[in-house]
Amino acid sequence: MKEVNFYKIKDLKPKEVINGSTIKTVANEHSMFTYFEFGPNPVMPKHKHPHEQISLVMQGSVKMTVGGQTKTLKTMEGVAIPPNIEHEAIALEPDTKVLDVWYPLRKDYL
Repeated sequence: MKEVNFYKIKDLKPKEVINGSTIKTVANEHSMFTYFEFGPNPVMPKHKHPHEQISLVMQGSVKMTVGGQTKTLKTMEGVAIPPNIEHEAIALEPDTKVLDVWYPLRKDYL
């Protein structure tokens, strides 16, 4: 049997990814999520990647533009983004936090 890993988000080590924003990552062999906390510059600029991404706003609100469509997502609202679709996110409130699920693993976030 593989090792079981119980965790608390507050105890996970943050990793800065862009503009003072951080992620905390939990992963198994084939699945992972990141807990994204927007920093003082609340913009995740336009980008795309080969990973599937499912995002859920846990706190605050985010203006998301995905594949040319723009929507404001509030707490407990989200988006499923297919691979290689350009997207950007702008936090609209301080302390905005988003949970992202990835497939395949984002090795750059481990």
